[in-house]
Amino acid sequence: MTKTDRSHPPGLLVAAPRSSSGKTTVTLALMRALARRGLAVRGAKCGPDYIDPAFHQAATGYPSVNLDSFAMPDAMLDSVAAMAGHGADIVIAEGSMGLFDGIVASEGRTGANADIAARYGWPVLLVVDVSGAAQSAAAVALGCARYDPRIRIAGVVLNKVASARHRRLVEAGLARVGIPILGVLMRDASLALPERHLGLVQARETGDLAARLDRLADLAEASLDLDAILAAAAGRLPEVSDAVLPPPPGQRIAIASDEAFSFLYPHMEAGWRAAGAELVAFSPLADEAPPEGCDACWLPGGYPELHAGKLAAAGRFLNGLRSFAERNPVHGECGGYMVLGRSLEDAAGVTHAMADLLPVATSYKVRRLHLGYRVATLVGDGALGRAGSRLVGHEFHYASELTPPPGEDIALAAVTDAEGVSQGMAGHRCGRVSGSFFHLIG
Repeated sequence: MTKTDRSHPPGLLVAAPRSSSGKTTVTLALMRALARRGLAVRGAKCGPDYIDPAFHQAATGYPSVNLDSFAMPDAMLDSVAAMAGHGADIVIAEGSMGLFDGIVASEGRTGANADIAARYGWPVLLVVDVSGAAQSAAAVALGCARYDPRIRIAGVVLNKVASARHRRLVEAGLARVGIPILGVLMRDASLALPERHLGLVQARETGDLAARLDRLADLAEASLDLDAILAAAAGRLPEVSDAVLPPPPGQRIAIASDEAFSFLYPHMEAGWRAAGAELVAFSPLADEAPPEGCDACWLPGGYPELHAGKLAAAGRFLNGLRSFAERNPVHGECGGYMVLGRSLEDAAGVTHAMADLLPVATSYKVRRLHLGYRVATLVGDGALGRAGSRLVGHEFHYASELTPPPGEDIALAAVTDAEGVSQGMAGHRCGRVSGSFFHLIG
């Protein structure tokens, strides 16, 4: 591929038949290798993931975005996609879960990776984990190729190949069904990035990330057919005259940003900046209070459960947050919500006092997976909008609330899941302070 005029860059979707197939490894290897060729590579993540885009940015040098066919209205989805392609020679999107995994909804609105590939005409580079299979891997790839006529499988990357003999058997199966192989990765446990309970350890915490990415690029150059993959890229991003992005909660927003608070979707920040808002970062772990002169404070999700003792001892942060909340709106998402509450119990069962701005106590010792889209109707006016506003977000955490569910008088929103099943009242609002476990998307 030669450099494009960057007005309508082609794209590819790196997807897989199921989770844990090696999508992130292939995506980062491909991004880094193409960037080393001098191409302007832009990344995107299909679905609600706030960790992988930071790795994309580290690999390419440019911000990555989320594309979500369920949570984002069409105009917002196209606005974010256009933002992803701005100034790019190629857009590489990474899928989540399996290629067709989503909710039961109308075509194009399921939240599945395939919706994004179909909408923008991006061919799919299918990563197939062939451990425990040989010729049968071809049946899986063929099923993916035929399941949805809206998409096209450009080829497959075989991952976790055990031996030369194993490779020959898998290749024989794919030759039989006529699906090209565009890369082969042998089984190598050292390629895996470190993980914790919500996914990968954050990019900002991976100290040798640059070296890991360069090693992945070396692997891509040796094991992937980069020229064929580039030739397969296709599609067209939409023309967007007026971007539709989330509005800001204020015009000078204090945003908690450190290893305990980092889960803020890139399109949220972009929307706030596009509306003229100034974003001012501060670090609760460094015992910093929300900066003076800000008119709103946002505490994103993250890993406060891993830093609960340090946060409880951060007097300047907690006192400054309480003082700020007396005159300005404060909102917390997931981890931020936990810190706005009365207390946080860590994995060892030690209870730590938090800001006590919302009447909720949370625990990471009492663990249960909470996962899925949330459709919220705001009960009252606040940082997220006016009462009655409909918002869509996503919840992914293991922490539990120890206090009873809120009544309508102090709840943030009435919430359903993606299929309209009521989840009751969720989150809290007290005065100018609000919070919930769901992360706002659109």
